[in-house]
Amino acid sequence: MKVVIIGAGVAGLCIGWRLLQAGAQVVVLERAQPGRGASWAAAGMISVVGEGENSNPAEATFARYAAGIWPEFAREIEEMSGQTVGYRKDGKLVIAPSADQYARLEARAAADPGLSMLTAAEASLLEPLLRAGIAGAMWDPVEARVDNRALTAALAHVFVRAGGVLHTNETVVRIETDGTSVFGARTPFVLYEGDAYVLAAGAWTSLIQGMPADALPPVHPVKGEMIALSGGASPTRTIWGDDVYLVPRAGRLLVGATATDDGFDTSLTDEAAERLLSNAVDLMPALETWSLVEHWASLRPGSPDGLPILGPSVLDRLFVASGQFRNGILFAPAIGEVVCAEVLGEEPASDIAAFDPRRFSNATLAKPGSVG
Repeated sequence: MKVVIIGAGVAGLCIGWRLLQAGAQVVVLERAQPGRGASWAAAGMISVVGEGENSNPAEATFARYAAGIWPEFAREIEEMSGQTVGYRKDGKLVIAPSADQYARLEARAAADPGLSMLTAAEASLLEPLLRAGIAGAMWDPVEARVDNRALTAALAHVFVRAGGVLHTNETVVRIETDGTSVFGARTPFVLYEGDAYVLAAGAWTSLIQGMPADALPPVHPVKGEMIALSGGASPTRTIWGDDVYLVPRAGRLLVGATATDDGFDTSLTDEAAERLLSNAVDLMPALETWSLVEHWASLRPGSPDGLPILGPSVLDRLFVASGQFRNGILFAPAIGEVVCAEVLGEEPASDIAAFDPRRFSNATLAKPGSVG
């Protein structure tokens, strides 16, 4: 079985790697360099709590499943690549600036035995840089983080080492179809043919031509800007509060992130950097003396209902892995498993019925047969 994957972010590379392990031949086509889109620009949070507060129940279940398989996933990548991906399970503090916010977090913690509430004094003992006057914090001791830039490099390495073919600077401009089934992925110079095709092109998914309107995944770009600070002893764990998150990494502190609908514009704005820095300083006043050492932007793949788009398309032999928005790194190992299973005609280990791409069309949601 030969599979053509469009996109070499963490989703495309994870799917490709799992398919190779299952005995398929895999070609990945990447418009730029592997993992240089949203995968590279993320903060690397394995964050069920931070991202999952208002999640759809199906998405929250999928997030918990993904977080649960991350430790073994990271170990396997490091063993196969000989590279570290910086996976750390060192917990997260969600700061409550006011009594009202503390009460909301307290209600949430009461429903989850893994979460606990800390007084302001207890939170400051964990993170001395926190400002005075907070109401307290919610503590999750098992949340994790990973160096996503190291992760994408390691994934590309293990994919190629396992026998995968990775073509960079190879932009797929068109999916060739007879109206019911896909028979090729066309770049400006080559038609790539396979037994199955996986569309994992992130925010650029909807730009690919050739598909009927009801088959085109309605993915839209959501611009996100982040900054990195350097200048002193960094916090030792991820912190959420004052509309920012702070993630320590290799002597720097990542601060994120904005979310704006600016089309495919990835230009950097002083306004975003200033707002992120101001909110970070409000949370930890000592950061005012730190230096801004990096400022970047990326496009996250959003969907109309805010849920991932995973599984078979209305077109035979075409599968989709997109719409992860902020959860691309968290979801990566689970997406690798479930989309691989769908392509092979097997039952996914986690239920992804709520993420079916065909929910946006008039097509039946009956499970198709194997293409293998």
